[in-house]
Amino acid sequence: MKVVVTGAAGRMGGRILALLAEQGHTLIGAVERRGHPSLGKDAGDLAGPGRLGVLLTDDLGPILARADVVIDFTTPDSSIQSARTAAKEGIPIVIGTTGLSTSEVEELRMLAQRIPIVFSPNMSIGVNVMFGVLADLGRLLGDEYDIEVVEMHHRLKKDAPSGTALRLAEILAQSRGVSLDAVGEFSRQGNIGERKRGAIGVQSLRGGDVVGEHTVVFAGPGERLELTHRAHSRDNFARGALRAAAWLHRQPSGFYTMRDVLGLVR
Repeated sequence: MKVVVTGAAGRMGGRILALLAEQGHTLIGAVERRGHPSLGKDAGDLAGPGRLGVLLTDDLGPILARADVVIDFTTPDSSIQSARTAAKEGIPIVIGTTGLSTSEVEELRMLAQRIPIVFSPNMSIGVNVMFGVLADLGRLLGDEYDIEVVEMHHRLKKDAPSGTALRLAEILAQSRGVSLDAVGEFSRQGNIGERKRGAIGVQSLRGGDVVGEHTVVFAGPGERLELTHRAHSRDNFARGALRAAAWLHRQPSGFYTMRDVLGLVR
């Protein structure tokens, strides 16, 4: 598989570059934002695996003709631009960026009419299995159990709540037949009164170098059930992204998630 990585000098981009050769894939392009201080340097030297003969560039379009797939972990604006460019050139793209707005996700859905796109706020296999389990738990336990979603990430993370926490909360709301907009509670302060029946709380913690932790708490009468996923390394997400890319470049145009990649869609 011939791969272009955007956000190649970032934390996730670097891990993807490091794992490409290990899995037998070929890096043919490495892209970063305009003005990045590492532009023109060898991408392999930046990521750790050693010289790869691929220089960091800020122009995605010209290198797509030789690509099978693009993997993008950048920012919402940059991911949308990458998807537009990939759609113009007819190249599949995997996007793991978080913090996209509803309108930006809708644009990805429109672009997916022209190319295959995998979009997922979390590429972890374990988290995507967790998504499926929670749909059943939310339905079976019902609204007698209060739900709280708690996430923690490193101090440099810019968006909150995490995309994964939002997706967890959305799945739980859907399992109860309601929308997250109607029942979500994202902050609490002061004299807020009793907890509303059916509310779904989403709380964000930031600190240190935590890769990512998500816990869903079901607090019911006389008992509490907690389901937790902890990411110990970014390699977990990088391996998921490469698995998604290997699956995606053989698919027809469409909008996919990691649950499609893993065959978890019912």
